[in-house]
Amino acid sequence: MSLYKTLLALPLLAACGFAPVYGPQGAGTALQGRVLVEAPDTRDDQLMLQQIERRLGRAGDPAYGLAIDLIVTREGLAIDADGDIDRYNLLGTATYTLTSSANSAVVSTGTVTNFTGYSSTGSTVATLAAERDARQRLMTALGDMVVDRLVATKL
Repeated sequence: MSLYKTLLALPLLAACGFAPVYGPQGAGTALQGRVLVEAPDTRDDQLMLQQIERRLGRAGDPAYGLAIDLIVTREGLAIDADGDIDRYNLLGTATYTLTSSANSAVVSTGTVTNFTGYSSTGSTVATLAAERDARQRLMTALGDMVVDRLVATKL
């Protein structure tokens, strides 16, 4: 019954101006392979670049340039009886600017924020591995959020 209701609702969505982002005229296809992300400086920048290119593809003929200013901070959350921090949050903020390659005009700007956490209760090696994994998850989430905002932009 749920599938039946969904199929009935599709014509209503089309009538109200709904257009799929990755459809023939959607913003998602307008950005596919056309966004050149600035060169990364840090591992976090590289991880975000990889996620954005995973979603939008590598720019072959770039029509847009994407600059991202990334800030990541670490915050201790849980303290045990000995005063040691057992859990950390990584807080990430990515401020992005999409510019036209043709005339350097700013097409879109914005800021996205997210966080991930990790535990530091194991050995030093386990804690470092957990932090590295948390950073990768954070960059994936922020990269996805930037792409989602870009495809929602009217180009």
